[in-house]
Amino acid sequence: MAPSVDSTVADNRLDLTAEIARDLIRLDTTNYGEGRSNGETDAAEYVEARLLGLGLEPQVFDSAPGRTSVVARVKGRDSSKGALVVHGHLDVVPADPANWSVDPFGGVIKDGLLWGRGAVDMKNMDAMILASLQDILGAGKEPARDLVVAFFADEEAGGVFGSHYLVDTHPELFAGATEAISEVGGYSITLGGKRAYLLQTGEKALIWIKLVARGQAAHGSRLIHDNAITRLAEAVAKVGRREWPIRLTNTTTQLLGELARILDVDPQRVGPDELALATGTASGFIQASLRTTTNPTLLRAGYKHNVIPDLAEAFIDIRSLPGEEDAVLAEVAELVGPDIEIVIIHRDIGLETEFSGPLVDAVVATLGQHDPGAPVLPYLLSGGTDNKALSKLGIKGYGFAPLKLPPELDFPAMFHGVDERVPLDALVFGRRVLTDLLSTY
Repeated sequence: MAPSVDSTVADNRLDLTAEIARDLIRLDTTNYGEGRSNGETDAAEYVEARLLGLGLEPQVFDSAPGRTSVVARVKGRDSSKGALVVHGHLDVVPADPANWSVDPFGGVIKDGLLWGRGAVDMKNMDAMILASLQDILGAGKEPARDLVVAFFADEEAGGVFGSHYLVDTHPELFAGATEAISEVGGYSITLGGKRAYLLQTGEKALIWIKLVARGQAAHGSRLIHDNAITRLAEAVAKVGRREWPIRLTNTTTQLLGELARILDVDPQRVGPDELALATGTASGFIQASLRTTTNPTLLRAGYKHNVIPDLAEAFIDIRSLPGEEDAVLAEVAELVGPDIEIVIIHRDIGLETEFSGPLVDAVVATLGQHDPGAPVLPYLLSGGTDNKALSKLGIKGYGFAPLKLPPELDFPAMFHGVDERVPLDALVFGRRVLTDLLSTY
């Protein structure tokens, strides 16, 4: 049965942010990876029309058929300041409707929340950007500095057809930019009954590899000791079960110190994992930021029940701490042994930026105006964003998509999760905070 729509949030009463996010969710931009995608063109054209309506001159780029990104420059009051890149991505990961309680591409409004694939990752932030620009430009005003507003394709597959393509082929789009803000930061968590906000100041490195095992093809009834699937399974188990040691970076050291202070515990007596678990719903992200992770995500082998295949493959998602990429790859090679081939599908750097400076100060001050007394803490993202590509141009990237969330909502679980959803009032909060930041910084 179709979910009921709240009478209090009929279409004509939706905040502009929710309206835009809902419209974008209804445009299925699923990115399956390995070059397979529904494409971002429809969403890009929607964004382009919104930007044109604000008097801007957006540029549209197709890195491949259907793989469309949009970039626009917004003149600020003081163009002598370094430009700020404000960016989002238009693609989403797949969603199986059979697992959802609503249509994942229906843009459903229910129980005071917007539901659908992209409600969290990250059509909510795309909508905040467009609504904030409407607030500023629609009032005949200008942002404090020049903005480069970008909506990228292909982030969910590493940005090859999106941010990396534009940085490599059209770096002039980002001329004068020194800093960037985007997703997976700025949202609230609850610590000991008190609200705090996480500002993403770094992200782990990304290494997607494929393990390849080869063996003897044969009839399924034969005694075969050289079975590719068996060999692969043994390698996958070793990699997947590897317990990587905790290693604190500058960011995680600072975060844990702040957590200990807020929770009033002795960090010398309470270990990093225990402190991370005390963050509640945020612990899934924070625990993973303390160590490397190597997760098997896909297996591929065989074509018939009674045929032993001569080839088996496994995909492993490796997220190493910044600077540990080569050492982690070397250990993975040792774990799987010389008979397993390792193919690097995609590799991207880790980032870590100091929790200080004018932009950080502006973020903290702006959040403080909208939620007085709530501390802002740095954290290292266990995943990755398009800030990786922008870093090749010397642009420092932060995760700041501000949302004030209820303590019972497991927001981090919504990323790539089932029944992805975001509170409507959190979208209103994010729009206001982002508008103020862009108007003053």
